[in-house]
Amino acid sequence: MSRTVFIIHTNRLAGEDLMRLFGEIAPDVTVRNIIDDSMLPEVLANGGVTPGVLRRYCTYAVQAQMAGADLILNQCSSVGEAADIARSMVTIPLVKIDERMAEVACHTGSRIGVVATASSTMGPTVRLIMRTAARLGTEATVTEVLCADAFERIIVGDKEGHNRIVLAAIRELMNTVDVVVCAQGSMLALQPELGETPVPVLMSPPLGIKHAADVLATLK
Repeated sequence: MSRTVFIIHTNRLAGEDLMRLFGEIAPDVTVRNIIDDSMLPEVLANGGVTPGVLRRYCTYAVQAQMAGADLILNQCSSVGEAADIARSMVTIPLVKIDERMAEVACHTGSRIGVVATASSTMGPTVRLIMRTAARLGTEATVTEVLCADAFERIIVGDKEGHNRIVLAAIRELMNTVDVVVCAQGSMLALQPELGETPVPVLMSPPLGIKHAADVLATLK
């Protein structure tokens, strides 16, 4: 049976990567996109999810189900806690792209490093990891590395500068942790430059798409 996934995005940047990964991991799935690029700037300006962002996000989730979605995928960690609330408003699965990544990190080791370029992503990611560790009954100590300079570079289109800063942060962090979590899906672009690493460096897009595919496979 053909399945349909609706992805709720806060920007256009991740679209091509996610469509490509669905094509590789779950080629029979039809993917639709809901993009509201006003949500992330509002979250950044207010230090977290606002009532307005929460209302819009929940509306998109309900509309996705009404439009025929079998599953909703949340693309942006910064609005992940809005996705948690939206789950109670739909009767189809809502998968967050970073959930499987948090589980893998907690199973890999207790010393978990998190690299982010935006503070709006760091907080939700760390809280997700700590909740996941508690659910799994594992120990977790999180080391946070916020590369704010890299965020400023990517905003002005300096991808090389962004990549250089984040790669340096990941390489330094690998010396003191068991696993590195890349809090932003856009960091997937760094994978070819990382090469072999002494500890696992986790990227949310491939893990999140595999998670969504696994959930779809359980649906009747």
